[in-house]
Amino acid sequence: MVYIASWQEYQEAAENLYTKSPNKTRYCVKWKSSEGKLVLKITDDMTCIKFKTYSSIFLNRFESLNLSLMQKMQNRRPEPPPTPSPAAPKQPPRAVTPVLAQQAGPAAGGVKKKKPKKRK
Repeated sequence: MVYIASWQEYQEAAENLYTKSPNKTRYCVKWKSSEGKLVLKITDDMTCIKFKTYSSIFLNRFESLNLSLMQKMQNRRPEPPPTPSPAAPKQPPRAVTPVLAQQAGPAAGGVKKKKPKKRK
């Protein structure tokens, strides 16, 4: 097990390790609140990489690494922002009729409210 001191090196090594063997790679996060320590570990049973910090500054970086790894695990890429096309014809909105099917009584799943006690 190797602790990597630099965050940038850890992030690159973790992403490279996952892309090398995505089916075997495991990612573990440990937080010890009594010590205020965050330990990140990624392994593929052959290589184990760890990062340890006591600083809260790394939380944003940790979140971006999680997002990157999750996107790779789901085989997704960030979606580009939608571009409106001027050639697309606009359709008028359709009228929607609300459905008014309601049941009354206990069969509707509601609970009767208790009456408040009378004050003397």
